[in-house]
Amino acid sequence: MKLKLTLLLTGMLLYVAAHAQQAETTDQIETEKGPLTIQPILHGTLAFTWDGKTIYVDPYGGAEVFQGIAAPDLILITDIHGDHLDLKTLEAINTDKATFVVPQAVADKLPENFKKRSVVLGNNEHIQQLGIAIAALPMYNLPETEDSRHTKGRGNGYVLEFADKTVYLSGDTEDIPEMRALRNIDVAFVCMNLPYTMDIDQAASAVLEFKPAIVYPYHYRGQDGLSDVEAFKRKVNEGNRDIDVRLRNWYPETDKK
Repeated sequence: MKLKLTLLLTGMLLYVAAHAQQAETTDQIETEKGPLTIQPILHGTLAFTWDGKTIYVDPYGGAEVFQGIAAPDLILITDIHGDHLDLKTLEAINTDKATFVVPQAVADKLPENFKKRSVVLGNNEHIQQLGIAIAALPMYNLPETEDSRHTKGRGNGYVLEFADKTVYLSGDTEDIPEMRALRNIDVAFVCMNLPYTMDIDQAASAVLEFKPAIVYPYHYRGQDGLSDVEAFKRKVNEGNRDIDVRLRNWYPETDKK
């Protein structure tokens, strides 16, 4: 009896601790249809909760990183690389009610049980899912070459409209013209990790051009470790103090070292 009680109390404490940790890392953006909750998870992985629905972006890192987060109603995948299309994680989490929005290159690599619930979206195409307007933008390396890590047309960045708020997800890209041409973005998630995407100078320059109200540097682990996001924040705010640069811990494993 004592053992059962101890196990029950331990489980309750772990559950409370997980929710407390998530509360510390979540942000809320007010929209005309209620709050949009933003949950940074790992690297390029995050979750949104809005209007009673949960959206996962590039689920990666195993089921444990989603502990305490509701099962997804919608999953967005940007590219075929393993830190975006992670089949082990997709098979480990509960995706029973989820619709997938993916580029064709990702759909081609999905097993049938996921593929039959997928909506393929190409660059510059638009759809509606769960009351969210979704537009796919190009994401690619510069200069454009056939052997680049990210070729134009293969992967998707996404622009999402949650009622009156617009969110941009860069995916793996450099400071391409399509990013620089964006306008009226309320929240932007911008990658910065060499040699795969861009450096902090390119990212800051692009952000200063398209002027999102809020920007989160994410996907910033590169070949030589983590990019200097503090320096990115300084560069952006030296150019425009009105842009809210939000630094969050996208690599919680580094806290344990």
